[in-house]
Amino acid sequence: MSNGKSILIDVSRCTGCRGCQVACKQWNNLPATETVQSGSYQNPPDMNGDTYKVVRFAEGRDEQGKPYWHFFSDMCRHCVDAPCYYSAEEGTVIHDEETGAVVFTDKVTLDYLDSVQGACPYSIPKGNERTGKVVKCTMCIDRQKEGKMPACVLSCPTGAMQYGDRDEILALAEKRVQELQKDYPKAHALNPEEVRVIYILTDDDEKYGNITY
Repeated sequence: MSNGKSILIDVSRCTGCRGCQVACKQWNNLPATETVQSGSYQNPPDMNGDTYKVVRFAEGRDEQGKPYWHFFSDMCRHCVDAPCYYSAEEGTVIHDEETGAVVFTDKVTLDYLDSVQGACPYSIPKGNERTGKVVKCTMCIDRQKEGKMPACVLSCPTGAMQYGDRDEILALAEKRVQELQKDYPKAHALNPEEVRVIYILTDDDEKYGNITY
C-alpha cells in the first residue's frame, strides 16, 4: 500500500466549536440525534449509527489544582493495519490503496456488529438500526477521490485539523509536538505510526474524557 493520506488533529488549537461534527453530518446527509441536556457541553454523548464524529468535552483539575478544559474531536482513526478489516467477511471492508481510508461497505450488516466492534481498539463502529448496517467515518473517501479534503478538515476555523500526504503529516506532527513541549511538557502524538488520524495532546491521555488510546 502507498503511504496514502493522513489527518492531524491538534487539540491545542481546538475551541470545541463542533463545526467538524456538523460538517460530517451535512456531508454524509445524516439525521440529527435526539438528545437531552446532561450538564455537559458534549452533545450527543457518544457516536451512534447517525453520528460518525463527536467532539468530546472534559474538565477537571490538575495535580496543582488548576482547572483544565479539554476538547477531543473523536472519529475513526483509519488504522494503518486495521483490525476491523480482518473481522468481517472478505470484501465487506475496503482498505483503499490510494488514500489508506478504511471503509465499510453496505455488506457490513448488523450481523457483523459484535465482531467489528470487538476488533476496533478505539470502539468506533456503531450499528444503525434504521438501515441495518454497521457504520463509521469514511475519511470522506468520496471527497478525496475528487481531490478535495475531508469535510471535517475543511470546516475547521482554527487550523486544528490538517490533511495531506501521510509523510508530510507525520513530519508536521513531530514538529508541532516539539513546539508545544516548550509550554506543555506533556505534549505528545497518539500512536502516530499506527493510525492515519493522528492526535496531538498537551496533557495526560486520561484527561480528555471517554476516549480510547
